[in-house]
Parts: sequence; structure tokens; C-alpha cells
Amino acid sequence: FRPEFLNRIDEIITFNRLTREDIIRIVDIQLQQLEQRLAEQKIKIAISKEAREYLGEIGYDPLFGARPLKRTLQNLLQNPLAKKIIAGEIKEGDKVEVGRGKEGLTIS
Repeated sequence: FRPEFLNRIDEIITFNRLTREDIIRIVDIQLQQLEQRLAEQKIKIAISKEAREYLGEIGYDPLFGARPLKRTLQNLLQNPLAKKIIAGEIKEGDKVEVGRGKEGLTIS
């Protein structure tokens, strides 16, 4: 690199790969936000450890890190929940349980 470019760099930050525990913590943070939004509608949600791990596995990409995680949560959990709420299958006062099934997440 040219010296002019290098002089513009203030510091170098090294990023480490995310561990499995890091991914699960990110999943938990995202799910807490979902729990809060559902609580505003007086809907409780319980998400199993296996479901959280599954979301972390599917949402993590070694190349992009946790970037795809938000989209994964939306596609696999938020959208199906929204459809069930709109269809009246989930309503105020309900408790939703999310687990891990053979083919993905189970919502009951």
C-alpha cells in the first residue's frame, strides 16, 4: 500500500471468528426483542434450547458471520408466527412453544 493510504489508518482491529456460544448469545438477544414485541400483544413465547441452537446453526455463515441470522429468524420464526396470528391461530393470552422438529422448527 502507498504511504498516503497507510497514514490514514488510525488503528488495526483484528476480528475473531464467532464461536458457537457467541452465535447463541446473538440468537438470544434477537429472540428477546421478539418476546418483547409479542408481550405487547399479550402473547407469551417459550423457545427451547434446541430451537435456539438450530436457529444459530442455520443463521450462521462462516464467510458472513452472523449477518444472515436476522433473515433466518424472520423466515423461520417471525413470518410463521405472524401468519398464525393473522389467521387467528394465536391470539391474546396464548402461550406459544417453539421447538425443534425433524424438518425444522415446530410452533404450537
